[in-house]
Amino acid sequence: MHRWTDLSQVPAGTGPSVVTIGNFDGVHRGHRSVLSAMVADARAIDGTAVAVTFDPHPATVHRPSSAPPLLTGLADRLELLAETGLDAVLVVRYSLDFARTTPEDFVVRYLVEPLGARIVVVGRDVRFGQDNRGDLTTMVALGQAHGFDVQVVEDVHSAPQGTVARRWSSTWARELLAAGDVRGASEILGRAHRMRGVVVHGDARGRALGFPTANLGPDADGMVPADGVYAGWLTVRARHGAPDEARDEPGAHYPVAISVGTNPTFDGDRRRVEAHVLDRTDLDLYGDEVMVEFVDLLRPTVRFTSVDELVVQMARDVADTRVRLRL
Repeated sequence: MHRWTDLSQVPAGTGPSVVTIGNFDGVHRGHRSVLSAMVADARAIDGTAVAVTFDPHPATVHRPSSAPPLLTGLADRLELLAETGLDAVLVVRYSLDFARTTPEDFVVRYLVEPLGARIVVVGRDVRFGQDNRGDLTTMVALGQAHGFDVQVVEDVHSAPQGTVARRWSSTWARELLAAGDVRGASEILGRAHRMRGVVVHGDARGRALGFPTANLGPDADGMVPADGVYAGWLTVRARHGAPDEARDEPGAHYPVAISVGTNPTFDGDRRRVEAHVLDRTDLDLYGDEVMVEFVDLLRPTVRFTSVDELVVQMARDVADTRVRLRL
């Protein structure tokens, strides 16, 4: 999949294209229904399937103090978009200046001229251009003026774990993650929720207790779910440093028990994401980029009255992780 971060990178003569636009945070199953439709349309006309997305997320530009946590960072979002079969993604730099672009200028400058849009695939609630003035009616009119058809993909609804049927959305996934329901979120995402970041040094308490952990740095991408202990997986994405017997190559995949919280037993005051790799005390992951996937919630965070009590519970967490991951 081609990844263009500027219009100048789009090859001349690109098109005909089938195009969709959106933030695609999480690239959930609703997004994938739209993307699957456009890829099929592109194959039917021997064209190029292109998604136009934005970075940073518009909410972080317009209301930075109240913007929702993002499910995925840009690198992860692009990887997930590539899995849908897209031919290319155009990443538009979002800024207050860009936000003043009129609906017609946006369509002409980003869809028609560089991409040769023949079909534009959108949801019924599409909004675009300055002050979100552009809607479905606007897009259809612009298509008639600039030579492309508009295909509408209806919302996809589901009811994870017996809840009331609702449209698959990034907002719904965030709500479930905020409640610790990573299994419910996975039904919307179509995969386990994941975080991605560099392993940093922590307090080394886990190692002292016999349960060493890989601690994600504060700049890790992906929404941090509710405090608790989870079963999941850790995958090494990029190595840092010289080859070593204790350092596995990128792609190494491990079962982990994941702790999210402030370590209340030790009066911690900073939320952390720490992953204990089962059956491995020899790993050196410091400085490596890893992906941590959350499969199931084991229990909420608890303050223990003693370190011995904590160690006993950690052993139970490891045993429970094996059961949840069917190891």
